[in-house]
Amino acid sequence: MSLTTTILMLIFGWLSVATAMLWGVLRIARRHHHAPPARAEKAPKPARRHAAAH
Repeated sequence: MSLTTTILMLIFGWLSVATAMLWGVLRIARRHHHAPPARAEKAPKPARRHAAAH
């Protein structure tokens, strides 16, 4: 095998692995994407004060 063929095979091999990893990450990210929960009206919480507040 010539040097050019070896280098091209390394580059295309790396690109194929990188593409497969990106596809897998995007697939998992799409599967585990959760919509934000709907906000319900809640009563306002009383203001909290620190124990050291006077």
